[in-house]
Amino acid sequence: MDNTSRSTNKKALLSLAIGGFGIGLTEFVIMGILPNIAESMEISIPKAGHFIAIYALGVVIGAPVMARITNNLNPKKTLLFLMLWFTVFNTLSAFSGNYWVMMLFRFLSGMPHGAFFGIGAVVSGYLAKPGKAAQAMAIMFSGLTIANILGVPLGTYIGQELHWSYSFMLVGVAGIATLSSLYFWMPKEDLEEVDDPDAKSASPGLKNKKLWALIALTTVGTGGFFAWYSYIAPLVISVTKLPEANVGYVMIVAGLGMFFGNFLGARMVETFNPVKSVVISMLSMTIILTLNALFASNGIAIFVLSFFVGVITFTIAAPIQIAIIKAAKGAEKLGSSMNQSAFNMGNASGAYLGGLPMVFGLGVNYASVVGSILACIGACIGIAILYQKKKKKEPVHP
Repeated sequence: MDNTSRSTNKKALLSLAIGGFGIGLTEFVIMGILPNIAESMEISIPKAGHFIAIYALGVVIGAPVMARITNNLNPKKTLLFLMLWFTVFNTLSAFSGNYWVMMLFRFLSGMPHGAFFGIGAVVSGYLAKPGKAAQAMAIMFSGLTIANILGVPLGTYIGQELHWSYSFMLVGVAGIATLSSLYFWMPKEDLEEVDDPDAKSASPGLKNKKLWALIALTTVGTGGFFAWYSYIAPLVISVTKLPEANVGYVMIVAGLGMFFGNFLGARMVETFNPVKSVVISMLSMTIILTLNALFASNGIAIFVLSFFVGVITFTIAAPIQIAIIKAAKGAEKLGSSMNQSAFNMGNASGAYLGGLPMVFGLGVNYASVVGSILACIGACIGIAILYQKKKKKEPVHP
């Protein structure tokens, strides 16, 4: 590969990272301004949490729908179409005047999310040097982590100090930046090979039981993170009893953890089997969320624990994506998109289940207890996958 093509690949990966930034911004900024949206629309915080869940539902339904709509487009045109859709409906979300309009636009905003990351993961692996697919995926996902360091705190501050609608206008700006970078930096001809000519007959990969077990792992396990993160604002304000302005600082610290965890996860794949790496992360998440439930009332502990929750959560990103792509052999793009759907099913279920303790009168810190249980179940699913793999490798004696 010559210097010119290497430079083009770096720019192409950067365009995917910018898209990841926009997606991370819209997915997570709402968690920091949830009380503001609830107050503006005169609804409860748990009901405002439905905006998180409906976005995730849009991702889940959108992945297969968008895959079908863009079936005849090359990867570059597909990514451009998905980001245009994302930009339009996120911008329209800023003009939602009531609960039901916001629900509609949040659902439509979420539809291209899974397909963008799913196709982006396959494309980034294709653009990578041999043996560096995990690191290339980490670059794409770094946009999402940087959103949590810079974009989400900025969007939270704007939403709290001005109006929550400006936070979604910021997402629209990120979408326009992504469209521009994809158009100018993403190659077209070099990506034709990413399209699988046998995609329509690639059902064997989707019949792999391991694939569906991994999707279940992602759904349940990452729900643990969202049970905690969905209610980070009321946790900081009501349990830790810090001023509202500190919500943004806690989210910056969590975002820094996500950034380091993202690249740590890519390194872990070089040492461990991808599924084993995910199990280690899920068990660690179980412990850290339990500690969060116990010590969230402490002003220093909330910052330390938020950092480590971020680190642990994003060590999962690259390993689980690689495991899914391998398990969906012959249908990599669809399998990869389905994993993003699973991640957002975790978002929806985590936000819902994490809010249940508050419905029954318990404190916000009990959302972390729910999260630790979900992470533990995810670890158990991973252990079962590893056990089945080991069982298949054992020699059969007569």
